[in-house]
Amino acid sequence: MDGMSGPYLIRGSVSLPEAELLWRFSRSSGPGGQHVNTSDSQVELRFDLAATEALPDVWKQRALERLAGRLVDGVVSVRASEHRSQWRNRETAAVRLAALLAEATAPPPKPRRATRIPRGINERRLREKKQRSDTKRGRSGRDWT
Repeated sequence: MDGMSGPYLIRGSVSLPEAELLWRFSRSSGPGGQHVNTSDSQVELRFDLAATEALPDVWKQRALERLAGRLVDGVVSVRASEHRSQWRNRETAAVRLAALLAEATAPPPKPRRATRIPRGINERRLREKKQRSDTKRGRSGRDWT
């Protein structure tokens, strides 16, 4: 891949394997002049998630579960067509795929530990609510005769 800017890191030292990326180019419907009718600037990048050996097994399982709706036969695909040049679209697609995989392979968040609200804070909140209520009740013109 001449001129492509380096390996696209997913997380840590794991990066997208260049050999497993399938590129497809087609005419883009995006911006452009007369040249747009002849250049294949839209990029579709496909990555076989089910068959890859580049990701640790735990990550792979996590990604397969989380991206289940996007996968077609275990293959995830990303499209880019917002730039006029094919090269920039290739960059965009690769960065998008890396970001997608980084998000899909991230460890699940730690479960939230339930904590009790201190009694003093709760009492203060109720006291302030009561004060506010009294202030507003004092504004009604019922008692003015």
